[in-house]
Amino acid sequence: MYGAIEAGGTKFICLVGESPQNIIEEIRIPTTSPSETISQITQFFQKHNQATSLNGIGIGCFGPLNLRESSPDFGKLISTPKLAWEGVNLRKELLKHFNCSISIDTDVNAAAIGEYKWGAGQGLQNIVYLTVGTGIGGGAIVNGRPLRGLMHPEMGHMFIPRSPDDAFEGNCPFHQACLEGLASGSAINRRIQGEGVSISDKDSFWELETQYLALGIVNIICILSPERIILGGGVFEKRDFLFPMIRKKVQVLLNSYIQMKEIVEDINQYIVSPALGSQSGILGALALAYG
Repeated sequence: MYGAIEAGGTKFICLVGESPQNIIEEIRIPTTSPSETISQITQFFQKHNQATSLNGIGIGCFGPLNLRESSPDFGKLISTPKLAWEGVNLRKELLKHFNCSISIDTDVNAAAIGEYKWGAGQGLQNIVYLTVGTGIGGGAIVNGRPLRGLMHPEMGHMFIPRSPDDAFEGNCPFHQACLEGLASGSAINRRIQGEGVSISDKDSFWELETQYLALGIVNIICILSPERIILGGGVFEKRDFLFPMIRKKVQVLLNSYIQMKEIVEDINQYIVSPALGSQSGILGALALAYG
């Protein structure tokens, strides 16, 4: 039996189970103060641990995180916009209560792991999961392992050329007009002073949005050369029309430079939706728990 946590800015999803086909219980806990939230998480897992000892717990957490396993601060939240959580080490807090292995990675790396193991990345060794929601984040699986280095990838904060007719200053508190600052869900909402879901599918705004996303994707293709790119997050909910626009723009921007069949002929199978839907992150955390 394993535990899994998808730690998000608005809610924590926790589950106990053996596999995607055998989930014992799944709950959602609002993200409030660290002490209150961690207390509720601990109570949930203690209840199940008393019945059947947990073999491991996996955590996919919002970041940035310290992911250097040799560091005494391994698992610690660094400069997160959720200021109350800055400096919190969820992994260490849970180790105080549970005598099992506890693994941690970013939420987007967890989603990439979930898709790699059980979803749209099955059978491949190199994939990227890019989520476009409140922010933009990317997780990469390289040679079958999540990519980590100095820290972890921050694909949403790459710099891309701003459209000449775009006067929006950007929404990122650190970089203003990075990819996240120009094209995330919160950037869209700020642009229109409302909710992005209210924008008509035929609105010309989506040409600008998909151009920015395509620019980011082209950078990822040229740097990491993934075998598949999986696009998730709230911006893509009920927005299937965005995928054809993005795929076409990626081909145009690459300008036949990368002559691979997957991009030239089969891009519909190269840039795809998550096969696990909204479960990519929590099931990736479950995979992390396996060790």
